Parts: sequence; structure tokens; C-alpha cells
Amino acid sequence: MHVSSKLEQRIAVFGESGSGKTVLLSSFYGATQEPAFAKDSLFNIVADDLGQGSRLHQNYLGMRNSARLPQANHFLPASYAFTVKLKENDGAIADKSHPFDALSLVWHDYPGEWFEQDVSGEEEAQRRVDTFRSLMSSDVALLLIDGQLLLENQGEEERYLKSVFGNFRNGLLSLKDRILKNGHPLVEFPRIWILALSKSDLLPDLDVYGFRDILVEKAGEEIVQLREVIAGFVEAKEALSVGEDFMLLSSAAFEPGKIEVAHRVGVELILPIAAIMPFERHLKWVKEFGLPQKVAENLLDGAASMARALVGKNIHKFIKLPPWLDFVAKGVDPAKVLYIAVTAAGEQLRRMNEKAKSNHDSLGAVLTGFKMDIENGVRDYVLIESKK
Repeated sequence: MHVSSKLEQRIAVFGESGSGKTVLLSSFYGATQEPAFAKDSLFNIVADDLGQGSRLHQNYLGMRNSARLPQANHFLPASYAFTVKLKENDGAIADKSHPFDALSLVWHDYPGEWFEQDVSGEEEAQRRVDTFRSLMSSDVALLLIDGQLLLENQGEEERYLKSVFGNFRNGLLSLKDRILKNGHPLVEFPRIWILALSKSDLLPDLDVYGFRDILVEKAGEEIVQLREVIAGFVEAKEALSVGEDFMLLSSAAFEPGKIEVAHRVGVELILPIAAIMPFERHLKWVKEFGLPQKVAENLLDGAASMARALVGKNIHKFIKLPPWLDFVAKGVDPAKVLYIAVTAAGEQLRRMNEKAKSNHDSLGAVLTGFKMDIENGVRDYVLIESKK
């Protein structure tokens, strides 16, 4: 997490060719350009690169109006940056205490073909390494499991699942020696790896628990092996979640000659997950595992700023600071608000959200709304969060 006037969060999306990465990204961005979103949301989402934004919007409109799927970007790595801009509120009073005034989401798309095919030469091998290095600062990684292929292998799901996890594992192993300098594990690396079912509309009777159970039953050992490979990249490997978080994703409902882009599953959770989940999970790990100082500082970089934006200035005034947070605090207040923000849930979270709205605190309202979105995703059986 890197703090300036923007708080930047990064997400890396992995999936084999045809798993729906381009459709997912187009659906994510295109829906935010609809009039209904502009009317009801407290924020706008703007593509930092206008050309990229135009192409994604064009893809979305092609699906909505002409049932036309976007062309896949074979072998082309790409990063997309979006800024979450708060709407101006006539009743708001400028609050200079906010640590940032916008949230940036950087979406890294890793070509699926690179996990399925051997390199064609040294130039391509270096491009794979450079692309992978660019996403190592990501906070969350999504590993897409293709719902179409899961359906085609119904009853023998292990045939597909063992292949896809094996390809991911071998692809990572092929990069490892060139990524790790002198074999030293990395402090900065994605530590939350969510297994996500893309095209979940093809399996309407399968909720996120059913999806999890299929993966564990049919490919549990392969998931363990993948976790061991990923753990080999990172320092303090106990601060790692692989195959412990699950979600359903559907970019639209697809019918012959028709694509219903309004019928989506899980896509609205991507931004809240990228924005909120990392600092919640990282804080728990710092508490539980007694991590090395440099690892803890990296994990909590920017978290206090996010927490202050969540809870405001005064709500934490009389909260006792847990002893295990002493070392991260340059002063008492940042650590206090960090603790409050990460533990807020349920009714307390709703009160925080209502208070932010009544105070015309758009930033606090958006961020507490993100936390509520994640709670709702869990309640609706679209998301399973790791208990670790």
C-alpha cells in the first residue's frame, strides 16, 4: 500500500486462456459508467488511461447491446489503473484530517497462455519475469477457475482442476529462480490468493460453499502443493492465505443472442476486497504471528491511513490500545483507529456508516460501505473469508 493523496491498492488476476479475465474486467468497469451507478453511488470510477477506459467501455457496450464478447488479449500483459473519486457533496465541510482523498485500484492481468505453454525464447522468458515482478506489489491475487470447464467435467472435475492447479504451480516454479535474488524470499508479495469461480452463472445451483467443497474434495492436494510453491516466494510464510478464501464471479448472464450485463455475481465485491481485506488480514497476522519487523511494517504500510478514514477523528477517543500494536504506532491515535477499524462489524459497522453519511463524510461512508459489502457477500454465500 502506498500513501499519497491517493491510497493505492493492487490486485492481480490469474486465469487460463478463456477463463473470462477480459470479460470480467470489462464488466467491472463498464457497469460503473452506467447512469444508475452514477446516480446512486457516492463515488465515480475513472480510468487513469483514457484509451484503456474507452476500450473497456466499448467491450461492455458490445456485450450489452449486441451480445458481442470482447476479444481476448492473447499473450499481452496489461495493467489498468482506476481512480475512485468521491462525489462533491454540497453539505460537506472540507476535512483536512483525512489521510487521502481518493483510492486507486491497479488491476494486473497476467496472460493465461503463460501458464499453459513453454516460452518461445529468451525474450519472452524475460517478459514473463518482468510482468510477474510488476504485480508482486499486489495485495490480493484472484485465481480464476473456469465455470465452463468445471461444467464440462461434471462428475470428473478432478481432471480439469488437477490440470489448472498444476499449470499454475509449474508456471510459478519456472519463474522462481529469476524472481528471487540469490534465493532470498520476498517481503513484498501478494499474500491473499482467492480461488474464484468465473462464469458461475453456468452453475446456478452452486453456492460458494459448494464450490469450495468441490475444490477441496477433487483437488485438495494440488491446492496444498500450490500453497507450498507460493510460500517459497515469501518471507514469513505463515502470513499467507492460499486456498482459504473463495468467491463466485459472473460477469453477466449469457443466453443465446443475449448478454444480460445487469445480472452479475461477485463483481461488485472486487473493489471492496482489494481496498479493505488486505489491511484487515495483515493486521491479524501481525497480531498472531510475531512477524519480523520489516515484514510487519510492509504489511501495515498505509493501514493506519485507511483506518483513520474509516472511523473518523473522535470515535476512538476512549478505546484502550492493545499492547501488541505498540510498535507500529508513531503516536497513539493511528494504532487505536487501526484496531477499531479492523474489528468493526455488524451493527457497530452500520452505525459508523450512518454517522459518516450524516456528517457528510463521503470517504468514511464509502469505506465503511465497502466493509458492509464484504459482510453481505459472506451472508449471501458469494464469498468465504479465511478464518486465519
